[in-house]
Amino acid sequence: MLILAATPIGQVADASSRLGEALATADVVAAEDTRRLKRLTSELGIEITGRVVSYFEGNEERRTPELAAMLRDGLTVVLVTDAGMPSVSDPGYRLVVAAIEADIAVTAIPGPSAVLTALAVSGLPVDRFCFEGFPPRKAGERTTAFTELISERRTMVFFESPHRTEATLRSMADVFGASRPAAVCRELTKTYEEVARGGLAELVEWAAGQEQGIRGEVTIVVGGAPADARTYTADDLKALVAERQAEGLSRKDAVEQVAGETGARKKDVYDAAHS
Repeated sequence: MLILAATPIGQVADASSRLGEALATADVVAAEDTRRLKRLTSELGIEITGRVVSYFEGNEERRTPELAAMLRDGLTVVLVTDAGMPSVSDPGYRLVVAAIEADIAVTAIPGPSAVLTALAVSGLPVDRFCFEGFPPRKAGERTTAFTELISERRTMVFFESPHRTEATLRSMADVFGASRPAAVCRELTKTYEEVARGGLAELVEWAAGQEQGIRGEVTIVVGGAPADARTYTADDLKALVAERQAEGLSRKDAVEQVAGETGARKKDVYDAAHS
């Protein structure tokens, strides 16, 4: 059996008794960081009797067949990552697929999740949401990714590294609009937990005002596109681009600005402007 075991995202006390039992009795424990695993088991007061192997992004492709072979041999493998549920923006997906293909049972020990925790405390609609993982690192690719989400009605959840949070918020404000409601959740469940809420432009100012920079694990929650958003025709988009160009913007910048203002896909605005 393959067991995906959620680990605490901050407070060790959030670990379930099932997690401790699974780690103590597993034949094999595959861990994203074996040092963090050792620290966790020490804090939980348990001892792992099975074999411990590393399983992280750098060796996931190579180690998956090895772990799949262990599963086929009848061993119980417990997979843990640094925090939260394995395979959610963490290693695990490849092993789950391999186990299913080998007709091996796959189950989970549920527990803390930064995605759901951030969504719950954000103050944004939770009836429908989507998880978008980490945005692209490069500015151009990041803008393109956000542009594709302009018309997304569901609340969106993103992970981000602390040193890219300000740049990502600026990009979000440019594409989704300065007033789009959002929340930045930092160090969830930890001593210095902080949730900053407001329009994206306000959050850009909040990020820029952090004297020591943003620290810790960051999850960003962004409200979906308003249901009453206006529908723009190709002629409308073309006229708006022409207006922005008349104001001095380049064609490229005009297209990006109109896409952000209207919620239309950047490609649609581009096509309209060049029709």
